[in-house]
Amino acid sequence: MSFAKINDDILRTLRAPGPLWYGGVVVAISLALVGLYAFLYQARTGLGVAGYEHPILWGIYITDFVFWVGIAHSGTLISAVLFLFRARWRTAVARAAEAMTVFAVMTAGLFPIIHIGRPWFFYWLLPYPNERQLWVNFRSPLVWDVFAISTYLTVSAMFLYLGLMPDIAAARDRIKDWRQPIYKVLALGWRGTSRQWHHHAALYGFFAALATPLVISVHSVVSWDFAMAILPGWHSTIFAPYFVAGAIFSGIAMVITLLLPMRRAFKLESYITVHHFENLAKLMLTTSLIVGYAYLTEFFVAWYSGNVFEQGTFYDRMFGQYWGYSWMMFTCNVILPLLLFIKAFRTNLAALFVLSIFVNIGMWLERYVIIVSSLSHDFDPANWAGVYQPTWVEGAITVGSFGLFFTLFLLFIKNFPAVSITEMKESLEQPAGADPANS
Repeated sequence: MSFAKINDDILRTLRAPGPLWYGGVVVAISLALVGLYAFLYQARTGLGVAGYEHPILWGIYITDFVFWVGIAHSGTLISAVLFLFRARWRTAVARAAEAMTVFAVMTAGLFPIIHIGRPWFFYWLLPYPNERQLWVNFRSPLVWDVFAISTYLTVSAMFLYLGLMPDIAAARDRIKDWRQPIYKVLALGWRGTSRQWHHHAALYGFFAALATPLVISVHSVVSWDFAMAILPGWHSTIFAPYFVAGAIFSGIAMVITLLLPMRRAFKLESYITVHHFENLAKLMLTTSLIVGYAYLTEFFVAWYSGNVFEQGTFYDRMFGQYWGYSWMMFTCNVILPLLLFIKAFRTNLAALFVLSIFVNIGMWLERYVIIVSSLSHDFDPANWAGVYQPTWVEGAITVGSFGLFFTLFLLFIKNFPAVSITEMKESLEQPAGADPANS
């Protein structure tokens, strides 16, 4: 494999799309439009069209918010953390994971706005000087989420763009259609000089070091939305590491879900190999074991505490009104991933694809169970009779969020290199007589 072949193979993905890509975009946009219609209906009619009923005033929207923030975390893990640890296998999958991070955070940021009921006043959550002399309540979880989302989105987007810049320059010199002027602007005059590479390498390492703490801090902040509340099942010190491990777990599953069809559609089997998926499966297995340990720790602490309300909440989760969700969550997140101990399963791409979908279902159910079961089983037994019933509006907006995410991802991989050309070249030994400056 030569430098020229890497350029040809990866830039080939930017050519005119085929029917499979168009079909995916049509489906994704259709789902996004369903969500948009439901959102406009709710904005016009009022938040009463959602399934909120006292005492359950957090539901599907907050579940979706936590889910999408979690999906974003594996991108930072693969691109930043593994880069700092010099894990060479990350090069083929890092670009797709970074793009997934940015789009997942953008999707997650919509749900606090949807949840507040009057989305046209979303800017009230921002702490900026104003003539009303009204400042936000910094003790509100919504404000914490604003800081978490804005920080994570800014750093992740800049990290993605920085890694893309040399590849955009390669596309600028090769692609001659309407996108070339856009590539010229985005390349920022990149010519691949020694001075540019020196600054690029230094800045990329700096952003990797800056993004790494975000893997822990951002989802810890999201977990504090729950842990700071004095509510059975929520008020726990385990929530920060528990949520971080779960976020990486679900994010890696989504990376596998996205990479497998992309690899097949763009014929990138020489670059994204079975070895890469096996390593992702190992990471998924590790985080699954951590999540399973957290589940058992929660139940042990509830039993050991002697607190009847805490014990009742966890008993109700497994044998009460929401028992079906809880057992399916446990099966998808703990039982099924144990198959990854088997090498033949880790290297079976079809089996990995199916498992990744089950893991994403299980992780969405985990957030749903945590939120709804605790709210429906608080300190007042008079509130225990209510059962949360999601409405079609909440379901449509959830489906629409997936449509928006897949639309953004499909547009990205068709207009920008889905595999890093630069890092793939760095992973090869330089051919004899090759001039890196002209490759």
